[in-house]
Amino acid sequence: MTGSEKERAVMLGEYTVEHSATVRATAKHFGISKSTVHKDLTERLPKAAPALYGQVRELLELNKRERHIRGGLATKHKYELSARLKKKV
Repeated sequence: MTGSEKERAVMLGEYTVEHSATVRATAKHFGISKSTVHKDLTERLPKAAPALYGQVRELLELNKRERHIRGGLATKHKYELSARLKKKV
């Protein structure tokens, strides 16, 4: 593993914790794929910064527990928007 991968993992971990960001939001911010962010946070970060990994792991678990709620809200917004557009026509 090169130093740049370790540095990137630490940078992604710090951003994720500071902004309470999801893997998807972190990937979008840095312009890289979700799978790269996930791999960096779960495989590379524990070796590079174990203390930071503990914080990131807690946040990833929280996001995992809440993902069904976020999905439901996204679906709700989708249908509310659809209903508003139908009323305008």
